[in-house]
Amino acid sequence: MTFSAIKGILFDKDGTLLDFDKSWEVVNREVTLMAASGDQAIADRYLDRCGMDPVTGHIRADSLFASGNTRELAESLIADGAGHGLEDLVERIDIAFAAAADHSVAITELADLFAALKDQGFALGIASSDNERSIRRTVERFALTPYVDFVAGYDSGHGVKPTAGMVLGFCAATGLRPAQVAVVGDNNHDLHMGLNAGAGLKIGVLSGTGSRESLQADSDMLIPDISHLPGLLGASTPA
Repeated sequence: MTFSAIKGILFDKDGTLLDFDKSWEVVNREVTLMAASGDQAIADRYLDRCGMDPVTGHIRADSLFASGNTRELAESLIADGAGHGLEDLVERIDIAFAAAADHSVAITELADLFAALKDQGFALGIASSDNERSIRRTVERFALTPYVDFVAGYDSGHGVKPTAGMVLGFCAATGLRPAQVAVVGDNNHDLHMGLNAGAGLKIGVLSGTGSRESLQADSDMLIPDISHLPGLLGASTPA
């Protein structure tokens, strides 16, 4: 592992760029209540089984809410008794998730961070289990458009985490090799995606749903949050 080889950074979104609990508690409650046709007791059961404490709003590491995509969530809700057709429920959840981007809470000043990393010469991308529409709304909301070279959601055609497709798509878009890419994320789906793609560096952040215990085995390093990246990688700026 050498920092000097890294020329691109592929970020997860939720828990990495965005505060997971603050950004997702309200919409997760909204989605499960919709799936439960307005029955709060059933919605609370859905919340718990998908990985969110109905009382505190805290999301468990590596749960469906933490790392699953919309289709996986919809399939789980239907298997648990939600009376909706799969495609209808997927579309309704995706719409809710895209709207939630307008109220999400950033981990740090994202535009300043992305500008600093871009000035250091890095190609930058975002790969999320959320839908692409939601990611692009997040990019626009936080004024990241000038800095982002690649966006991929579960529905972008690159496959889903933890398979390698999103990393390989980033490489195709930027001309980099996987060994030149650092994958940054808050849960094991992100780190396993990097591993499966042969990414040069897998960086776990402790700002999301993952804990030190859950992330340390599959990461090359752990940092508190993404604000540490410019200093970490700045000593070996890409040529």
